Amino acid sequence: MASGILIGIDLGTTVLKVCAFDARTGVLRASAGRRLPVRLTPDGGREQSLRTVERVFAALMQAVRDELGRDWTQVRGMALAAQGGSTIIADRISGRSLTPMYLWNDSRAQAYVERLADSVPRRVWRRFVLRAAPPHGLARIQWLLEARPELLDERTIHVGAGEYLFFALTGIWRQDPGNAIQVGSYQAAEKRLDPALFNRIGVPLSFVAPLRQGHELASLSAPAAKRLGLVEGIPVAGPYIDQEAGYLSTVAGGGTPLHGSLGTAWVGNFALPAGVRGWSPTQLVLPNPAGDGTLIVQPLMAGNPAWDWALGRFIGRNARKSLAEAEALFAQCLLPPRGLVAVPWLTQPNPRDTSAYGAGAFFGVSVQTTGADLVRAVAAGLAFEFRRVFARVAEAGVIDRVVIGGGASKGVHFRSLFAALFAPLPVYRQVDDEWAAARGALFTLSPRAARGGVERMAAPRKAVREEALRVYTDYLEVFDRLYGDVAWGKAFEVDM
Repeated sequence: MASGILIGIDLGTTVLKVCAFDARTGVLRASAGRRLPVRLTPDGGREQSLRTVERVFAALMQAVRDELGRDWTQVRGMALAAQGGSTIIADRISGRSLTPMYLWNDSRAQAYVERLADSVPRRVWRRFVLRAAPPHGLARIQWLLEARPELLDERTIHVGAGEYLFFALTGIWRQDPGNAIQVGSYQAAEKRLDPALFNRIGVPLSFVAPLRQGHELASLSAPAAKRLGLVEGIPVAGPYIDQEAGYLSTVAGGGTPLHGSLGTAWVGNFALPAGVRGWSPTQLVLPNPAGDGTLIVQPLMAGNPAWDWALGRFIGRNARKSLAEAEALFAQCLLPPRGLVAVPWLTQPNPRDTSAYGAGAFFGVSVQTTGADLVRAVAAGLAFEFRRVFARVAEAGVIDRVVIGGGASKGVHFRSLFAALFAPLPVYRQVDDEWAAARGALFTLSPRAARGGVERMAAPRKAVREEALRVYTDYLEVFDRLYGDVAWGKAFEVDM
């Protein structure tokens, strides 16, 4: 696309963002974002009101329109990225939601996950979704329909967040592979929709939307164009899962990156070339949106909740002040004392006691251990966990760089740890990472607009790298003794 304005939309788990980019230069022209309230229930539910999502979306589009002024008439296309694995039942014709949006991390269907895992041979999951366990979205559909069987009807459809908003823009139901695999409708080995798993819970495959084919485009519908003050028929790209779009923003800059999304959940995204095999029990395997081979979306068992807990527990409740104090601590010393290890699995089930929750652990604590030491141990543990999971990916030459974005990438200490642990591979950070998914969704409309800016991290001093690797070795030894037998925590393996 030679000129004009492109609108990128990122419907995240807790924040909705709308951005306007120059199609030719990729310059960010306007942006707006707002947090989305999440309703928490005592039994582990996490819901959002679709009416609230619609109101926030309209307000953000108006804010971007106001910021652009007369240039709003130059909008030539739109693209959408969204969280994957959520659950909405909607009217197939009107698009009206019949349920709230049950977020991907709603845990009320956990008993159904366990039931599916026990009733279906493990080889079925490995063959169908190329992972070792049932998709949580499949269990959530079973849980919801057992509670409300009237929702399964020829007039209703199951969709995710991206599908819901895409229909509001285009009048077309379409799902992306990243969402489809998380609800059990996608045959990852053959890259197509398949009814086999739905048959096991008594749901027809027609209950979900058709699959997005490559980077196919749709057109902005007349009703949506009228609401938004745009031209009917402009192209709309998507929907993309947010991790897929974030990877596209990174790969648009060239090379074969490992994209680290360091947000609520830490996730690594990278491409396996055609003919190269890999395996992890928790991977999502998608078609590579940037070429041949497959895109691996690999979630970690840790994320920013562990870091937020450490800051609040050992430094202070004031987030801005505690971050500043943490940076001062790391300026004095980057790493914890030798022998002090933190395994940051704070948001995972306890594998040693199924009646308990939380798998985080400290080892090597003494009467001399300070709060500052524990903060450093948690930060190091998060970086070590990322290196542990992706060590083979780096060693096998599948990637030629590491690019990190998300909230934790703003910490100088995290950037220093990554640079030390992955050297001699270059490590970059995304300088406008908060817009990465909105940018990446524009890939097919304008690769230039999709390319986010990056900044290379300075190579660590030899002494720093050597000490980081020594402490990392301590981490690996403790981890192996504590959780080396936990199947869902295995690192990603590459078979060249």
